[in-house]
Amino acid sequence: MNSIVVFLGMPSAWGIILILAVILLMFGGKKIPELMRGLGSGIKEFKDATKDDENKDQSKK
Repeated sequence: MNSIVVFLGMPSAWGIILILAVILLMFGGKKIPELMRGLGSGIKEFKDATKDDENKDQSKK
């Protein structure tokens, strides 16, 4: 039971390093910048959409 709590908790520094190493091995060094650009543009689009939504709500009032 105790190991389940440790497993589900926040990863330690070694856990984060291990996760990053696995990601690097899976995708390779050339794909990671492309993934980050895609993630950044997705976040930007999400923020723009929420701002547009807020502007529409404020104009209705």
